[in-house]
Amino acid sequence: MANAASASAATLRQALPGLRRTYGRFRPHLRRQRAVLAGGSVALAFEVLLRLAEPWPLKFIIDAIVTPVGAAGGRPPPATVADPTTVLAVAAVAVVVFTGLRALASYLTTVAFALAGNRVLTEVRAEVYAHLQRLSLAFHHRARTGDLLTRMTGDIGRLQEVTVTAALPLVGNLVTLIGMAVVMALVDWQLALVASAAFPLFAVCGTRLTRRITSVSRTQRRQEGELASVASEALGAMTVVQAYSLEGTLEERFAVNNNRSLRDGVKAKRLSAALERSTDLLVALATGAVLYLGARRVLAGALSPGDLVLFVTYLKQAFRPLRDVAKYTGRLAKASASGERIVDLLDTVPEIRDRSWARPAPAFLGDVRFDGVTFAHEPGRPVLHQLDLHVRPGQRVGVVGDSGAGKSTLMGLLLRLHDPTEGRVLVDGHDLRDLRLATVRPQVAIVLQESVLFATSVRDNIAYGNPAAGDEEIEAAARLANAHDFVTQLPEGYDTVLGERGATLSGGQRQRLAIARAAVRQAPIVVLDEPMAGLDRTNEVEVADALRRLTRGRTTFVIAHDEAAVADADLVVHLRAGRVVAQGRPADVLAALVPAAPEAPLLLAASWDRRARAGTG
Repeated sequence: MANAASASAATLRQALPGLRRTYGRFRPHLRRQRAVLAGGSVALAFEVLLRLAEPWPLKFIIDAIVTPVGAAGGRPPPATVADPTTVLAVAAVAVVVFTGLRALASYLTTVAFALAGNRVLTEVRAEVYAHLQRLSLAFHHRARTGDLLTRMTGDIGRLQEVTVTAALPLVGNLVTLIGMAVVMALVDWQLALVASAAFPLFAVCGTRLTRRITSVSRTQRRQEGELASVASEALGAMTVVQAYSLEGTLEERFAVNNNRSLRDGVKAKRLSAALERSTDLLVALATGAVLYLGARRVLAGALSPGDLVLFVTYLKQAFRPLRDVAKYTGRLAKASASGERIVDLLDTVPEIRDRSWARPAPAFLGDVRFDGVTFAHEPGRPVLHQLDLHVRPGQRVGVVGDSGAGKSTLMGLLLRLHDPTEGRVLVDGHDLRDLRLATVRPQVAIVLQESVLFATSVRDNIAYGNPAAGDEEIEAAARLANAHDFVTQLPEGYDTVLGERGATLSGGQRQRLAIARAAVRQAPIVVLDEPMAGLDRTNEVEVADALRRLTRGRTTFVIAHDEAAVADADLVVHLRAGRVVAQGRPADVLAALVPAAPEAPLLLAASWDRRARAGTG
């Protein structure tokens, strides 16, 4: 029987190699639950002792009452035997007490370990969420959102479920198995050897099947991640799906992944069922052999009937871990795959992170210099080439060029969304890589072409620009962005909860809230990335007025395809294929870009000047 635990444990290790890696990664979280785990371990020890004690009342009844009565032909037992009524009463009370205390110990064990496990996995989910937000944009551009969501919710949820329904019963039964093996060897070592012969057979059968179950479960988890990604993409682009009548096409794509997941799930269930039935057969063979040989030893006087009953009872309970391994192998294999997917994600190193010597950034004045900057998303394919640019505090810089010229990438370097492959990005003479991210990004405000809002209140959406902002600052930012009037007309004003991505607002309203979010930041550097694209004339005027207020006195970068949008800049930079091909006054650079209508940008610049003099911009 000593080999029983090792055989069962070996099968478990082979079936679940990923759990060891997962445990190693979660160990720091487990240390914080030492008190709860210690209490659960004490309760588990009591449960094991009580399980060992439960069959003994039955042994005493058989040896002290049933056997003597049978031997005497139905007459009462000899006077030397304790009063049968007393023995029966004590045995009956003992059964109730042992069972009740064991149930209480089992309850406390389950609650303690489940509490510790759920606390750990709740912390892990928070860690995964925080880690995802620290990973670079390059990672998120490669990854699929649905798969990441499946890891953060489904995979961690599966680990939580398995902790209670599979891992805890297995731990308890394996500890009980060791205790019973010792007692069975003490009762009759020869029968113990007969019983232990079943475990090598189980190890051979279980190892082969559990490897296949684990492999299939990993494939199934990958398919489920693909399935979630397909669904996420379709739901996130429902306007395009319906406008282009893509419902049928995407349903077919979803069905392909869905059917693959179904096949893998059925295969895993079939293998688990085969393992369970094989285990049942081995248990029956071992029990039959023990009954036959044990009965012969009773007839030979080498073993009492009570000892045989005690031995068989222990044997039945000792085989329970084998049944549980077979029953829960599928769940544990899926938990292994889920754990590995979580650990793989947590082991992904953020490409943009603070250096060991990074220091807090001082309050920026807004002097920006790109010094010989080269950047490549992929090795050997640079997007920017040896770019040099100097912007003085308070200057308004227009960045123009065709799509793919590197305009947005240049601004991403300023926000440290990327780091240069070569060269430096300096603000007030400080290399951004020498400063802490948490003190650099709050000093840069950005307004994007597609304003991203969140499914929370208007007040919270504005406050995301500066979480420390009070109600007065939020309202002032909304007034600056020409948003206060329409916000007050919403059903609950600033407390109105928006739809996902601000879908309940018009494009112009969303953009003005995005400007308010940038304004409340009060950053010395502002980046405007095509903020006027897609707006009608009325909203364009409102948004343009808000942008002029936002950027007054701040170092401002205006990214635009439309040259007229940067006609009022102090400096215009023309990018082509990642290189600066021209920079200078708007009239000079834009005239070269639009030779057929050189007056257009000049007229727009004059319009900006007139508004500024009138105090409207």
